[in-house]
Amino acid sequence: MDNSEREGARTGDDWTVLESVTEYETGWYEGGYDLVEQPNGTTKRYYWAELPPAVVIVAVANDQLVCVEQYRPTIRESQLELPAGIVEDGESYTTAGARELREETGFDPSGTSLLQTYKVATGVLRHERGIVFAEGLTPVEQELDDNEFLDVRTVPVDEAVERVRENPTNDATINGVLLAREDGLL
Repeated sequence: MDNSEREGARTGDDWTVLESVTEYETGWYEGGYDLVEQPNGTTKRYYWAELPPAVVIVAVANDQLVCVEQYRPTIRESQLELPAGIVEDGESYTTAGARELREETGFDPSGTSLLQTYKVATGVLRHERGIVFAEGLTPVEQELDDNEFLDVRTVPVDEAVERVRENPTNDATINGVLLAREDGLL
């Protein structure tokens, strides 16, 4: 295979979607499959779940990383994680990050900045995530959704990487903390 053939496979030029089927809709996400003709001429169903964009917030106040601890029924465990939520229609990641931080933790940031956007679990998900850094936090009233049961916790910034690597943990929390550290924010 020469370089041009490899380039075509990487860019999708040699992958034809023959059929795209949504098998279920939950109100929160959709799931289905694409029947795809692969570069060698064979066909295969590639299953997917499509979720709305989400934001993860790395917030720091007084050398403390603001986290939430909550039970996750999917994994049947409680875990320490960064605040996060869905980006609503028309919102930027930074606006959604400030809103979610206020709602979940009761802290209103004076400033937010987008550290990174990226696709999540691309072998099975159609989902984009943004990591937002928040600073200048002022306490306000917490406004939890009716399905949010969480406690606000803080972690000393110098212990953040070690703490978020403790199991159970999740990719969003680890990615957010590592990106903020790499950018010199932690």
